[in-house]
Amino acid sequence: MAFSSDNSSGPMADINVTPLVDVMLVLLIIFIITAPLMSHKVKVELPEANLVINPDDAEKRPSPITVAVKEDGSLYWNDEEVSKETLESRFATAAQQTPQPPLNLRGDKTTKMKVINEVTKIAQGQGMLDVGFVATKEKGQ
Repeated sequence: MAFSSDNSSGPMADINVTPLVDVMLVLLIIFIITAPLMSHKVKVELPEANLVINPDDAEKRPSPITVAVKEDGSLYWNDEEVSKETLESRFATAAQQTPQPPLNLRGDKTTKMKVINEVTKIAQGQGMLDVGFVATKEKGQ
C-alpha cells in the first residue's frame, strides 16, 4: 500500500495493528504460564470449632444490659430511668461480675453523639469491656 501508484503525498491513514497483536500474544503467553502458579500449594489444616453449647454454660452466661439514651439526655437501664450517678455505680457493679455481662447501648435517631460518647466513656471508665451499639437495619436493604 505504501508503494501504490497514487500520486497523493499525504500521510498514510491506515492503522497498523501488528504491534497490538504482538503485545496481546505476549500477554496471553505470560498469563498462560503464570496461571498455574497462582494456585495454593500449601495445605493448611484449619481447626474445627466446637459449636455444641453446653446447657450449663447458657445458665452461667449473664443477660445483656441495655442502656437507652433519649434525645433529651435521659438514660434508661433495662427500661428503668436512671441518673448518670446511678448509671455509673451500676456499671461499676456490673464490671465486677464474672463473667461480665455485655452492654448494649441504644440511642434515638436524633440523639447527639456527644451524649452517647459520654455514656460510653462512663462505661469504659468503670471497667465495662464489651460495649456494643444497637441499630436497626435501614429500610430498603
